[in-house]
Amino acid sequence: MRVGVPTETKTNEFRVALTPAGVAELTRCGHEVLVQSGAGEGSSIPDSEFKAAGAQLADTAEQVWADAELLLKVKEPVPAEYDLLRRNQILFTFLHLAASRACTEALLSSGTTSIAYETVQTADGTLPLLAPMSEVAGRLSAQVGAYHLMRTHGGRGVLMGGMGAMVTVLDVNINKLRLLDAEFGGQVRTRYSSAYDLEGTVKRADLVIGAVLLPGAKAPNLISNSLVAQMKSGSVLVDISIDQGGCFEDSRPTTHDDPTFAVHDTVFYCVANMPSAVPKTSTVALTNATMPYVLALADRGWRAACRSNHALAKGLSTHDGALLSQQVAADLGLPCTDPAGVLQQD
Repeated sequence: MRVGVPTETKTNEFRVALTPAGVAELTRCGHEVLVQSGAGEGSSIPDSEFKAAGAQLADTAEQVWADAELLLKVKEPVPAEYDLLRRNQILFTFLHLAASRACTEALLSSGTTSIAYETVQTADGTLPLLAPMSEVAGRLSAQVGAYHLMRTHGGRGVLMGGMGAMVTVLDVNINKLRLLDAEFGGQVRTRYSSAYDLEGTVKRADLVIGAVLLPGAKAPNLISNSLVAQMKSGSVLVDISIDQGGCFEDSRPTTHDDPTFAVHDTVFYCVANMPSAVPKTSTVALTNATMPYVLALADRGWRAACRSNHALAKGLSTHDGALLSQQVAADLGLPCTDPAGVLQQD
């Protein structure tokens, strides 16, 4: 199979969807790999390393999109890439379609077969391709929160991070809260996320990190504008859920160049691709996770690979103009086709 890797075009996206190690593995299995020149620069991977691993280099993104049967990306297509989408091509990337009607409609009108990293899900509920980036974003959230709590950046002027900060975790999963209690021995306070406890915790907080996830679906709105108005002046809110629409009422996507905005007297940080701030770490973590699925798609084709791999099949999003994700269909008010029927076709 011909596998293509274009340069990411989303603002401040420095990750790349394949490393030289991945190129070597694919070519060893008899596949062709076409990498856009400069695709790895943001992750400190020069063209020479891709070439040495067996990749062919392309001068333009158009060449990669036109030639590849399996196109690997990190982030969802941006509007400038919509015209490059086409039928009879597999797109494997983060999509976050519940938060983007425009991208969903572009995929449907093009007929592209798309598989979303974030909804690949194993039988035990694990999200193996989302997990490594969630771990990176989780660690970064505390760092950027602490940074923007500084008075010089609009915050309250308090210091946190390894300084005895009082941490409260709210969740609706009692088992997860019990695991946290056991792991941290009471050093972290846990609360069931009722409306009452959420409101009280947010009002007392210097830093709020929103990390709500409903796989494939739009994030629920948990913190209203009126609640933000009651928070302490200079408090910081970091919305990790922004890729799925955000879990704060006032959230809107921002960039690493302009990461924050003010709501009442608080600071909102809503960068939609947080792991891109540490691309060398993120690229390796992501590609280590995606590689087994990439090999399955390249070796067997998307339909056979999904038939034999339930987790990969859960990532199916669009095919031949049909929307295959129930969560996206429900959030966007669009009709949904049962992916099981699509997989049974020859």
